[in-house]
Amino acid sequence: MNEQTPIKDAKTLGIPKMLVLGLQHMFAMFGATILVPILVNGYFEGEGLSVSVTLFFAGIGTLFFHLCSKFKVPAFLGSSFAFLGGFATVANLDSGRFAGMTMGEKIPYACGGIVVAGLVYLILALIIKIVGVQKVMTYLPPVVTGPIIICIGLSLAPSAVSNASTNWLLALIALVTIIVFNIWGKGMFRIIPILMGVVVSYVVALILNACGVTNADGSAILNFTNVASASIIGLPKFFVCKFDISAILVMAPIAIASMMEHIGDMSAISATCGENFLEDPGLARTLVGDGLATSLSGLFGGPANTTYGENTGVLELSKVHDPKVIRLAAIYAVVLSFIPKFAEIIGSMPASIIGGVSFILYGMISAIGVRNVVENKVDFTKSRNLVIAAVILVCGLGFSSGLTFTVGGTPITLTGLALAAIFGILLNAILPGKDFKDKSGINKDMKQEEHLKDAKQEA
Repeated sequence: MNEQTPIKDAKTLGIPKMLVLGLQHMFAMFGATILVPILVNGYFEGEGLSVSVTLFFAGIGTLFFHLCSKFKVPAFLGSSFAFLGGFATVANLDSGRFAGMTMGEKIPYACGGIVVAGLVYLILALIIKIVGVQKVMTYLPPVVTGPIIICIGLSLAPSAVSNASTNWLLALIALVTIIVFNIWGKGMFRIIPILMGVVVSYVVALILNACGVTNADGSAILNFTNVASASIIGLPKFFVCKFDISAILVMAPIAIASMMEHIGDMSAISATCGENFLEDPGLARTLVGDGLATSLSGLFGGPANTTYGENTGVLELSKVHDPKVIRLAAIYAVVLSFIPKFAEIIGSMPASIIGGVSFILYGMISAIGVRNVVENKVDFTKSRNLVIAAVILVCGLGFSSGLTFTVGGTPITLTGLALAAIFGILLNAILPGKDFKDKSGINKDMKQEEHLKDAKQEA
């Protein structure tokens, strides 16, 4: 069986196929993106974030990110889970300004903290601009970025299993469908396996639900209550954020975690596409795009944004690396934010189907990390490399709830991925020797081969 050649320009497939590919990326990000406002609403007793506003700023934030990154990076920005602990902390504030406040009055202050957290990205971007990305990337060689990418995928694995366990039959149908279309699919069907997995398993869910079959816990497979009550067209419920030092001190430090995740995701996307996005358009530009997109979202009542590993998995599976397809998904998200009923229909997708799809997507992310290590020939006969990788993997996977400490009476939580990145970078800088071969973290030999091919074609 021949390996599928990556497609850099989706226009060669035709407009209809491009539209469908954008839909696939939208399905990949949808479940996790709307889960954040759903969880935050639990913290704020139903007076938290709006799903429609979240979708709007996921789309607008992605488009803004592409503008800042010269339209070169195929990344989607969805809701960040890193800030959930911060939202929960703000919801529980009950002293000073927050004494006697309703939950609906507290949420704008949490969003104000999100605005400041997004601006923290600009500080790191400025440092990179001053000292240069090459200097910064000496602290992020493949022995650091590879294990971090592996952790990104594996840390999401429990979520995939948890969702799939609600109905293993539907999860397996989604998983098998994706595998079949990816391996044996022909033409267009081979590059939309995720979408086919969602469609086929959802149709089966409709049939099972009509026949009275339930989930393992006795709940209905499909619930259309919210669909019936939702309006066809509606304006997202925006609100303007407010600022308070207590909420800022809760939210802003979390940017350390999300910035580390951003660097890991950029390395993963670079490895997936075989491009050096850390140098062109540059890590400074991608950080500015991500940070300003987060601040814009928080300013008008949305959650923090972050680059999505789910969509990186789709890039790897579909082999279509054109950023235009991601921008189509962003446009779909914006349109959906004004159609509450359709958003609820997609939101009614059983968790088991999301779990089945995630089995592939999350595994693909970790596989990209393994490939990054292998292609860059990281020498694990060296003790320093073993130590660095070991600490990163244990931190990234062991601190499932993060590490919480108190500064000035304010609890701050660093996620496992943030801790993995911090300890990995520190160990790489402190331990004697080095493992920095290619300033992008991408196999230099691979790029040299590409240059030779281009030279031969020109000749």
